[in-house]
Amino acid sequence: MTLSDLSVRKPVFAWMLMISFLVIGGVAFERLGVSQMPDVDFPTVTVNLTLEGAAPEVMENDVIDVVEDAMMSVQGIREVSSVSRQGSANVTIEFDLSRDIDAALQDVQTKIAQAQRRLPKDLDPPVVTKQNPEDQPIMWVGLSGPRRPQELSDLIRNQVKDQVQLVPGVGEVSMGGFLERNVRIWINARQLEVYDLAIDDVVKALQREHIEVPAGRIETDAREINVRSEGEALNLEELRDIIIKTSGTARVRLRDLALVEDGLEDRRRIARSNGESAQGMGIRKQRGANAVAVAKGVKAKLVEIRKQLPDGVELMVVFDSTPYVEENIHEIEITMLLAVVLTALVCWLFLGSLSSTFNVVLAIPTSIAGTFAVMYFMGFTLNTFSLLALSLSIGIVVDDAIMVLENIYRHREMGKSRIQAAMDGAREISFAAMAATAAIAAVFLPIAFADGIVGKFLFQFGVVLTVCVVLSLVEALTIAPARCSQFLDTTKRRTRIGRSVDAGFRGLAAFYGRVLRPAV
Repeated sequence: MTLSDLSVRKPVFAWMLMISFLVIGGVAFERLGVSQMPDVDFPTVTVNLTLEGAAPEVMENDVIDVVEDAMMSVQGIREVSSVSRQGSANVTIEFDLSRDIDAALQDVQTKIAQAQRRLPKDLDPPVVTKQNPEDQPIMWVGLSGPRRPQELSDLIRNQVKDQVQLVPGVGEVSMGGFLERNVRIWINARQLEVYDLAIDDVVKALQREHIEVPAGRIETDAREINVRSEGEALNLEELRDIIIKTSGTARVRLRDLALVEDGLEDRRRIARSNGESAQGMGIRKQRGANAVAVAKGVKAKLVEIRKQLPDGVELMVVFDSTPYVEENIHEIEITMLLAVVLTALVCWLFLGSLSSTFNVVLAIPTSIAGTFAVMYFMGFTLNTFSLLALSLSIGIVVDDAIMVLENIYRHREMGKSRIQAAMDGAREISFAAMAATAAIAAVFLPIAFADGIVGKFLFQFGVVLTVCVVLSLVEALTIAPARCSQFLDTTKRRTRIGRSVDAGFRGLAAFYGRVLRPAV
């Protein structure tokens, strides 16, 4: 017993299979992420290094050379390049396309950790990242208003950022133009000379006095108490009272040498909103998340946050990339809908029967829904390439159903019952349908295995198109015969267009017979 025989004799099985495709595919469609491009990692790892105040030559000799030497033992490297600037440097490592970029990232992190002792002690922890277009911020938010920069920094870090990070789908929130709040100590050089001190003496005194360290523990029969030495200054006045030097009974305090004030770190970057100084916040989505849904969730959260801000402070979206993504996806969806309508129209013109057209067109949602399920479980997203594959497959998925239906129709015209005609017709055409599907898959499946960066982008295109075509074969050999055994109408075609198409094909067949007869 073939699969088509089982479907005809057990139509409930076929209908449950179709409903399963539609339900699972519908649930998967709701959970699929939406993005402009597929999630593709470039074979490149970047190491960001920061050493405040270091000259480019120092970064080159003391930092970059050490990192590059450590990278030489990592497998799969094609090229290593570096750029040094005042206080910072970048080392870019390009790997072979066959190299697993996640494993390469771990290898780079391990080698940098091993070389940590050879790097300057004041070097900030190296930041190792891999390149992916999907890791770019999908939205930038600006906070501005007639407030001190310190107040704006506290607002965006403690009030805005914390709430935005709770929005579902938000992966990382980066700060643009953000300046850390710190204490500025403006030392008077003349006062240093008066008290016979150097800058290094002030630094060592601050390191010695402004510190909190463990002081041991006190043990009793009943309990154990941890003790700590609270030496940190809690406010500016306590910081100004720190003793820098003691000479006899005279004490030189920080207030005698310098001006201490509440300020911000050195301004090395700025953010502006509507021409005013502002605090920026870039929002990145999680891998595979729906960019459009994340952006809508962030905008809704911003509406709530605005009610909590002081008067005069504005919180606005200064850049949003999701409208372009949404518009692009919407255009492709309209194209898919038009493809379905045109496919149904062409089938109706040539088949000349609404029941036959309905049987054929039902192959489209079944195959597409099944493809959505496969896309979800493979971690794909609704992007330009996957939707392009679905648009292209709409006209292809009906081919197998048309072949099966027409052969069943022919057996029905021989006088067979619907069930017998469905079984005989589907069994007779099964091999031809499989051969046609294999031929189409042989064309599109190799696209998924193309080399290079372009091949990574085309992977989803090839897989989605092939899966959709294969599912159309399953639908044609199971669900289509079951539908034909129950609903296929073989009465005289009622539409004038259908009769005209039949007359045209009969004339073409007669002409072809007259031409072919002398040749044989």
